[in-house]
Amino acid sequence: MIESARKPDWLRAKLPAGPEFLATKQNVDQHKLHTVCQSAQCPNMGECWSRRSATVMILGNVCTRSCTFCAVLSGRPSELDLGEPARVAESIAQMNLKHVVITSVARDDLKDGGASVWAATIRATRHRNPETTIEVLPADFRGEQVHLDTLLDARPDILNHNLETVERLQRPVRKTARYDRSFWVLKHAKSRDFVTKTGIMLGIGEQKDEVAALLRDIAAADVDILTIGQYLSPSKEHAPIDRWVHPDEFAEWKAFALAAGVKHVESGPLVRSSYRADEQAVKFSLMERRQRPAR
Repeated sequence: MIESARKPDWLRAKLPAGPEFLATKQNVDQHKLHTVCQSAQCPNMGECWSRRSATVMILGNVCTRSCTFCAVLSGRPSELDLGEPARVAESIAQMNLKHVVITSVARDDLKDGGASVWAATIRATRHRNPETTIEVLPADFRGEQVHLDTLLDARPDILNHNLETVERLQRPVRKTARYDRSFWVLKHAKSRDFVTKTGIMLGIGEQKDEVAALLRDIAAADVDILTIGQYLSPSKEHAPIDRWVHPDEFAEWKAFALAAGVKHVESGPLVRSSYRADEQAVKFSLMERRQRPAR
């Protein structure tokens, strides 16, 4: 565990400011949207919102799981908001996004884990924004393939599902989620010809040999995109920060993952799952991939 809570200089993010940031905030507030940028206390909110890029969180802002690394509120969610898919689609149109990331809280209280709302949101977004590529970051639907397929049948452009940490730390950090089940999500999406993506944190208690094993597993699952960032504890009640990871180590893990076979890697102290996602969308020619027949 770190001896001081003082962040090193390389973890200091710019404060949110500027007209573009304010315009994005106004849009989010006007449409009563939940964003993971706010709920998860993302350090890149100022940068991303200034580029008029935001990660929208659907299915409410209360999660049925209580992962020890996550700042999102856990508890008993409210009833579903049936107007949410249309509002999300309209907000994306007003922000004029070329690429959007949509995530959600886990909704284990719902029979389908929220899959029907996911599908409705993806379809509404595509209908209202036909030139916008769509990246989704869902929970694992507790391994129920029929629910994952409901989401995939709506044809998002990227399926993102975060492994978060090494295999040994899955139970203490992610609680209900499982290492094998998360890989199942990624592999099933890949079997249906989707671009796949995952993200992990460093500095939460992992060992270097465990990180190496995790990256090899990610490459073996043919995951296309990987993000690696520093774990930042949301509060004293959450899992403590084990260490500050130097930027040089992030560069080393990026080289390792690329050598193992991962096609694209974003790795750095402030990197989060949706960091520069719009640039990744361009690299993988997502609009052209839409012309492929569905599997």
